[in-house]
Amino acid sequence: MLRRYFPKSLYARVALIVILPIFLIQTFVTYIFFARHNDLVSANLAATTAGQVALVTDLFRNTADPEARKRIEKEALDHLEISVRFDRDGRIPEKDKRSITALYNEVLDRRLKSRLDTDYWFNTLSWPAYVEIRTQIDDGALVFFVRRDRVFATTAPIFVLWLVGTTILIGWIAVLFLRNQVRSILRLAQAAEAFGRGRDAPDYRPTGATEVRRAGLAFIAMRERIKRHIHQRTAMLAGVSHDLRTPLTRLKLALAMQPDTPDTEALRADVAEMERMVEAYLNFARDIASGDDPKETDITALLKEIGEETERAGRTVTLDVDEGLTLPARRDALKRAINNLVANSVKYAKSIWLTGKQADGFLEIIVDDDGPGIEPSRYSEAFKPFTRLDDPRTLGQGGVGLGLTVVRDIARSHGGDVLLRPSPKGGLRALIRLPV
Repeated sequence: MLRRYFPKSLYARVALIVILPIFLIQTFVTYIFFARHNDLVSANLAATTAGQVALVTDLFRNTADPEARKRIEKEALDHLEISVRFDRDGRIPEKDKRSITALYNEVLDRRLKSRLDTDYWFNTLSWPAYVEIRTQIDDGALVFFVRRDRVFATTAPIFVLWLVGTTILIGWIAVLFLRNQVRSILRLAQAAEAFGRGRDAPDYRPTGATEVRRAGLAFIAMRERIKRHIHQRTAMLAGVSHDLRTPLTRLKLALAMQPDTPDTEALRADVAEMERMVEAYLNFARDIASGDDPKETDITALLKEIGEETERAGRTVTLDVDEGLTLPARRDALKRAINNLVANSVKYAKSIWLTGKQADGFLEIIVDDDGPGIEPSRYSEAFKPFTRLDDPRTLGQGGVGLGLTVVRDIARSHGGDVLLRPSPKGGLRALIRLPV
């Protein structure tokens, strides 16, 4: 349940791993300082002050001679560094004046109570550098002024300031170091993301720690292997398909010179089917091998262009396209992908709807129709190369089963994907989602 509150980014997580122990260690040190050292020092100082106040109070009570009392005041100031003033017939206040910032009021109170057998009052609020203590004797009150650093350990605020300062400094150094280390990982992620969207990212160079450099070099090697594999696969498919044209042309020529019979008509149909397959393979290879760099493309204009071309072919397309849709893309390949979806709807449906919009950081291109649709359980099967579904949507229709495969490969080469869903219009919905 706590995972939802943890940071999601690598930078925040690493910062938490580094900074949290620093904070915990500083907190522990502060606790030890206050709970052990500082408390003990303050308790000893307060006990010493309370004993000295008790001693002077007893000396005053044991003599009534003004001269003797003057000598006691002088000796207290000279030897004990305590300022004492006798207030004849004076009475101590009923309630102490305790500063809320003085951490050891209770310690002083306990020490005075244990050493004095008379009423007392102390003031830690009024004087920044002194603590005022008053004791009651028979003929008046004694007023003591003691330096604060002789009653309490006053180095605690300085210690806390140094602790906070060093924590901030160490945290800042850690954050600066982490930012430099994470930057190399982010650059690797950006290069991988760009390659996933069909952009080569040639400027990427591995930087950072050894492990990050190894990951960067592995990414570059993987990218080159993928590019070689795509090139080899495409070259092989294109070569085989191109080479098949020559024997097909000879077969067509031979059949053309034969008399028209049921057998020759069947052979001509087979040859025409083979020609369609070869042309489909070549188009597939050309679309996948397109090495053009993505360029900023006006998707709104592209969708309107496809709608106009479809209407010129005799089919009406209902357009619902937002204005100002743009995207870095390979325009010809993307146009072929959308045309494949529209062409499928033209084959199997009476009405077609073409929608373009931007939502949640993605550009969505939607093709809806009112045709027979596809069973949801067979959506994944529809994307397999050279697969034709044996259902009402495909019976009696031409094709070699590469249309949706081409669409998916083109969409994924742009960093997106294509999804099939039931259409609210009654047929099939094909949704191309491309990251903006």
